[in-house]
Amino acid sequence: MSDTSSDATAPADPTAPAASPGSGAARTAVVLDVWCELQCPDCRGALADLRALRERYGDRLELRLRHFPLDKHRHAFAAAQAAEEAAEQGRGWEYVEAVLERVEELDRTGEPFLVQVAGELGLDAEEFDTALIDGRHILIVDADQAEGKAIGVTGTPTYVIGGERLDGGKSQEGLRERVEEIADRLLAEAS
Repeated sequence: MSDTSSDATAPADPTAPAASPGSGAARTAVVLDVWCELQCPDCRGALADLRALRERYGDRLELRLRHFPLDKHRHAFAAAQAAEEAAEQGRGWEYVEAVLERVEELDRTGEPFLVQVAGELGLDAEEFDTALIDGRHILIVDADQAEGKAIGVTGTPTYVIGGERLDGGKSQEGLRERVEEIADRLLAEAS
C-alpha cells in the first residue's frame, strides 16, 4: 500500500505510553517501510513479527507496505495491485495478511484467487476484478519497485527504519529485535 494508505497503521493501542508522558503531546510515530511481495513465502514468515510489532507499538509505529514484486513469481505484480485496491477499500493490511497466509493458492490460481479473497473479506470483488483489468494501481506498484531498487532492495521482505535497511529475505533471525532496538531509540530521541 502506498505512503498515503489510510490503513497502513494498526489501530491505536490505548495502553501504549505517549511520546512524552504527562506532557499531553501527540504520539510520535516511527515509520517502518516493509518491502514485500504477496507471493513470497518469506514474507508470509514475517507476518508473526509484523503482528508482534503492531501489538507492541500500536500507533507509535507506522507500518507501510511497499511493493517489490519479484520476477520469479508470476502473480506478484497483480497481487500488489490487488493490495492497493484493498487499501483503497479500507482493508489493506487485512487483505495482505489473508493473501500471504495462502501463498500456495495464489501460486496455483493467480488472479481469480485475488478476487476470491476480496469477496471473502466482504470487499467489492467486482471492483477488484476491474482494477486488475484496467491497471489503475500500476503506477503505485511501479513507483514502489523503482524506489526499492534505488535504495538497494534485492529481495523480500526488506525493512527500512530510521534510514537503516534490514534484509529479511536472507533470514528473519533477529530482525524483529533489531527493528525494536531502532524503533525504541528513535522514539526516545523524539520524546
